[in-house]
Amino acid sequence: MQVQWYPGHMAKTRRMIVEQLKLIDLAVEILDARIPVSSRNPDLDSMLGSKPRLIVLNRSDQADGQMNRRWAEWFRGQGYQVLLTDCRSGAGVSQFAPTVRAALREQIARWVEKGQVGRPIRVMVAGVPNVGKSTFINQVSGRKSAKAQNRPGVTRGKQWITVDGGLELLDTPGILWPKFEDPTVGLHLAYTGAVKDDIMDLETLASGLMGLLARRYPEAIEGRYKITIAPDAQDWELLESAGRRRGFLISGGEVDLERMSRVLLEEYRSGKLGRFTLESPPGKEEQTDAAQ
Repeated sequence: MQVQWYPGHMAKTRRMIVEQLKLIDLAVEILDARIPVSSRNPDLDSMLGSKPRLIVLNRSDQADGQMNRRWAEWFRGQGYQVLLTDCRSGAGVSQFAPTVRAALREQIARWVEKGQVGRPIRVMVAGVPNVGKSTFINQVSGRKSAKAQNRPGVTRGKQWITVDGGLELLDTPGILWPKFEDPTVGLHLAYTGAVKDDIMDLETLASGLMGLLARRYPEAIEGRYKITIAPDAQDWELLESAGRRRGFLISGGEVDLERMSRVLLEEYRSGKLGRFTLESPPGKEEQTDAAQ
């Protein structure tokens, strides 16, 4: 299944990001810790250019703890400052301001030399839809300044939010890129809810997610849905088995696959299934053990 979603307002967001670059000192790139590759917009590299960058691996509470550490190590190896956060509980958010200042240490020293003591640091927060940007800003600022809902496409315009301690944050709408060259990227974004569900077939989407989780975290899936994962089982067969075990039956004893699909996606996205990371750092072997 080829997933593509690039509504018109995203092209406007791209132009806005480029226009605002001259006003900011650092760009914060919010990624979904469950899919650090797929949730990273490749166009941001060209848009942000040489601006200092901070990588925030958000939703780390829903990702595999061991993989969180491996991804943080990998990004630091690429020269980025990295912060792991869970914006729902606020874990890691208190380290945001110190991490920003660490990333701009040399720039801040130059400001001091010029007598610009107390100059506010202006930070742009960017990322794909539904990755938690607005919730992150609300946690950092300590108030509900930015709109935050668990669906893509809520924030539509730029918003400047002043944070205590000399930080000013620019919240930007979620932005994808016009074409996903790798179909896996589109699927991973769809699994996590960064792409609207109504543009695709839910049963096909859920079958793919079930198969991926069964390969990476078989014990967790078997335990949650009380099924046995046979080596040659098809993705849709696993979804059907889970639905049958849950008692989601319709006339004739057939499994209500649509209902099971919605349940699987909801339980995965909410973290009820467990802590899963769907991607491994480049050059690393795929993670197959279930999250503890």
